[in-house]
Amino acid sequence: MADQPLHGLTIVVTRPREQAVKLAQRIEQAGGIPLLFPLLEITAVPDTKQLLEQLSRLAQFDLAIFISPNAVHYGIAAIRTIGELPPKLKIATVGQGSAKALLEEGIAGVIAPTERFDSEGLLALPELQHVSGWHVMIFRGDGGRELLGDTLKARGASVEYATCYQRSKPQQSAAELLEARPDAITVTSSEALGNLWDMLNDKERGVLRSTPLFVPHARIAGLAREQGWQHVHLTGSGDDGLLSALIAWTSADR
Repeated sequence: MADQPLHGLTIVVTRPREQAVKLAQRIEQAGGIPLLFPLLEITAVPDTKQLLEQLSRLAQFDLAIFISPNAVHYGIAAIRTIGELPPKLKIATVGQGSAKALLEEGIAGVIAPTERFDSEGLLALPELQHVSGWHVMIFRGDGGRELLGDTLKARGASVEYATCYQRSKPQQSAAELLEARPDAITVTSSEALGNLWDMLNDKERGVLRSTPLFVPHARIAGLAREQGWQHVHLTGSGDDGLLSALIAWTSADR
């Protein structure tokens, strides 16, 4: 069916539940059967004392970087509990999904890469080459890569991390996933892929590793291949990239 290229295919969506809805709807519109199987849970930090103290000084900063749509959602919500973004504060992010989330919050003119959607892509932009003396606040979850902050420090900036949300592993069984016998699985972070691998025993890994796996970043693809996934598909970014790759896969000789 030309208008339903995913007709009858069960596609696993592993994003946090609140972020999975739009992709699931688009899979459904394309005729697929989305299976929501979140591999991460995202919640606000339980103790906001340190975050609010940092936000009280935000007007002293030159640049705020939001590393994900979650950082936008929880970071902007926290900022608006005490005021608004300082008008002179430059805003940056690592991906177009986060830039879109900022635009939905009424924040335009965001510094963001248009090709490589990660810390390396952002750091390569001209706007971040001469940051000596800048004060930079990076909004993120608990933990994560230090490359962005370390590189900006090496370029002469002072950097603070503002932890505005936390990630945790959902308490669930892989039985639902295995029983569904999915035709394809989408995974959008290395941490989520690690969580999936951890919940499987050797036999279950053997069953699933032949399932086509769709990932939007080379770093995730590299981890998948290390784990032994046999059919790893590197997609474009965001829902558009994942959906386009899924549709192209159905059209190819599988």
